[in-house]
Amino acid sequence: MTSTSTPPGLARFNASGDDTARAALLEACSSTAWAQRLLAARPYAALEDLYAASDAAMAELTAKDLEEAMAGHPPIGRPKPGDPTSEREQRGMAGASEELRAEMLELNLAYQEKFGHVFLICATGRTGEQMRDAVKERIGNSPEQEREIVRTELGKINRIRLARLVEED
Repeated sequence: MTSTSTPPGLARFNASGDDTARAALLEACSSTAWAQRLLAARPYAALEDLYAASDAAMAELTAKDLEEAMAGHPPIGRPKPGDPTSEREQRGMAGASEELRAEMLELNLAYQEKFGHVFLICATGRTGEQMRDAVKERIGNSPEQEREIVRTELGKINRIRLARLVEED
C-alpha cells in the first residue's frame, strides 16, 4: 500500500455506526447480502480495499440477491422522481427525443417481459442512443448470460456510488 493514511471520507465511513453505515450501503446497492459483507469487512484502509470487498461481495450474490439489488434501480429513461442519484446516473436520457424515450420504454418493457427485471446498465456517461443500442443487443442473450452481465453492471454502479459515499465533504 502506498498511502499511510485513510482518506477522510473513508475514515468517516469506517467510524460510523453499523446502522448508519448499513443505511448508506443500502442506498448504494439494495442487496442486504452485499451490504452485510461490506459492513463485516470494515474498517477499510484504502478506497481500493472497499472496491475489492464490493467486487467480492457482488461475485457471491445469489440470483435472489441480484433480484433484490436490481429492485432498487428504476427503468432507464424513468428515474425515480426526486431521486438525485438515479437522475444523475441517467443524465444521458435527459435530452433524449420523445421518439427515443418511446423506443426505450418499449424496449424496457420487452426486456422486462423476457428477463423478469428492469434492464440494468451502468448509465453514467452513456448517451440515450448508447443505452438503447445496449438493450437491443442484450435482449438476445440467454437469462444466464444476462444475469452475469447484470452482475458486472451492478458492480460498476456500486463502485461509482461507493466513491460518492466516501468522497470528502
